[in-house]
Amino acid sequence: MMSKPTVPTPISTDQAPAAIGPYAQAVKLGNLLFTSGQIPLGLDGEVVVGGVEEQTHQVFANLKAVLAEAGATFQDVAKATVFIKDMNQFAAINAIYASYFGDHKPARSTVEVARLPKDVLVEIELIASIAVE
Repeated sequence: MMSKPTVPTPISTDQAPAAIGPYAQAVKLGNLLFTSGQIPLGLDGEVVVGGVEEQTHQVFANLKAVLAEAGATFQDVAKATVFIKDMNQFAAINAIYASYFGDHKPARSTVEVARLPKDVLVEIELIASIAVE
């Protein structure tokens, strides 16, 4: 007898900016959490003021809120995908990234892209392992 497939459950929090399109902030599927790419928007939906450092910190604040809503932390992350506008900013982004993960080292891909939504400098999406209810 085949078991019924797990249904993806959208995750939403008002502690991170609302999605700017027809997608969820994250989706839970079994014990996995897939975040949508987070860009450096404040709760007001506006791009944060500043350069790549300020933008990267805001992305991590948004990711932290989405993870928390699903009962996860950065220590539960298995894979990160980082999209950056300029590979010359990799070192600055990488230093901030490391400060959020500490000794935990998830798998990661980093890709330079031609353009990101709202012309931001960085976008990050995560896959994390979470407790099954």
